[in-house]
Amino acid sequence: MKIRRGGTISDDVIDKRAETRAAVGRGGMALPGGAKGGLAGVIITLILALLGGSQLMGGSSGDGGLGDILGKMAGGVQPTDSLSTAVAGAPDPQADTVEWVRYVLDDIQDSWAAQFKQAGGTYERAKLILFEKGVQTGGCGFAPSEVGPFYCPADKSVYLDLSFLDDLATKYKAPGDFAPAYVIAHEVGHHVQNITGVSAAVRKEQQAKPSEANELSVRLELQADCLAGVWAHNTYENVILERGDIDEGLAAAAAVGDDRLQKQAGVEVNPDTWTHGSSEQRKTWFTTGYQSGDPDKCDTFSGDI
Repeated sequence: MKIRRGGTISDDVIDKRAETRAAVGRGGMALPGGAKGGLAGVIITLILALLGGSQLMGGSSGDGGLGDILGKMAGGVQPTDSLSTAVAGAPDPQADTVEWVRYVLDDIQDSWAAQFKQAGGTYERAKLILFEKGVQTGGCGFAPSEVGPFYCPADKSVYLDLSFLDDLATKYKAPGDFAPAYVIAHEVGHHVQNITGVSAAVRKEQQAKPSEANELSVRLELQADCLAGVWAHNTYENVILERGDIDEGLAAAAAVGDDRLQKQAGVEVNPDTWTHGSSEQRKTWFTTGYQSGDPDKCDTFSGDI
């Protein structure tokens, strides 16, 4: 299905495809080193729950290493056989896709700006960096396309290689416009977690309790799924989505479940190694956000998930 376009397109998209394409082509990017009112309430509740009632006192927004990026999607794209053959000055074959990404990002961030305003706060907009093959982030190290879309808390930016959108339809069997929109909304959900202190609280708890690090990562990811559902609810109310779009979002959530990815890789399904949650968990929490439209319902840190 198609998401109806209207309104504005985002100025927060930074297109580095040509830059990263050229850098990879000349071998210059090798891996180094071998709301509503309920929004404020859920953030405070989560922080207190994670820290045992103590007050959160700041914390770094990033650690400078790709391995600790909590916002990256599971799976990722496969390397292609050749570099892009784009010619300088030629029409961009992905121009329509880029415009679509700019429109979707603007809608997602406008929705969160309204949520924060209702809660008495101000939303700080994220940047979305488009790249090809690999990219040097502003604080999270080098990232190859294979990691899939991800959020870097250090520079408050979402990173996306557009080839992943093709993979959603082919490799992950999640076609349509809303599947990639869900992915972008999920990563912006990580931005919301970052600027409200939830991500820092989770990292602190992971360091204090290493044995619970994977479970905390799963809970963080499922909350981002729920926050993506909150956006979907508000967008549906604004008549931007068409019938069937939510099914596409659910298909995308299921496609990147840890259990499904392990099965596809031919390895034993082991919940103890999950970092993003099962297909069913991801669908459940996306649906929770979508049906309620309320971030206060996205408390994945209390009780069972």
